Amino acid sequence: MRLRWVFPFILICGACAKTQQSPSTDLLRPATIKDIMDSMVDPSGDFMFDSVAEIADDRGITHKAPHTDEEWKEVRHHALILLEAPNLLAMEGRKVAQSHERSENPQVELQPEEIQKLVDGDRPAFIRRAKRLQDAAAEALKAIDAKDSKSLFHAIESIDKACESCHLRYWYPNDETAQKAAKEQGLVD
Repeated sequence: MRLRWVFPFILICGACAKTQQSPSTDLLRPATIKDIMDSMVDPSGDFMFDSVAEIADDRGITHKAPHTDEEWKEVRHHALILLEAPNLLAMEGRKVAQSHERSENPQVELQPEEIQKLVDGDRPAFIRRAKRLQDAAAEALKAIDAKDSKSLFHAIESIDKACESCHLRYWYPNDETAQKAAKEQGLVD
């Protein structure tokens, strides 16, 4: 008698398992990589770069860093954006820019369709570069949570290197001056 219930039980469990699978990853992607860079990455990166600095002038060296809990909290918010933005940048199907958008400096920068070809031509490399930004932002977040401005300064340098490495590959790979400077700094991979 008990065996008669085993088969229907297995069918019911199988049907339930199918309905409990993860939701579709067919999410909307209305924002382009350019949109994400302009609205999230650039402002958060600029905020981070300005949050910790050593300023040398005629009065000597001044160290700038967050001091209050509120200042650390604000820096943390921007680090979180830099930590999550690579997930958005690397989403499959994300376009580089709108079809009507053009480079603001075509003598140096590639056009969006050229960048799209580079990204699509080697997605693993693009994802690896996005991961570098994420790793650097995670390093910054760790420093922020420890309220360690010296470690934060070094993490911000890593963020800068991650950004520049990606820009050199996709945005302005033909800029000889930038490429030379990057080689001198060990940024080209």
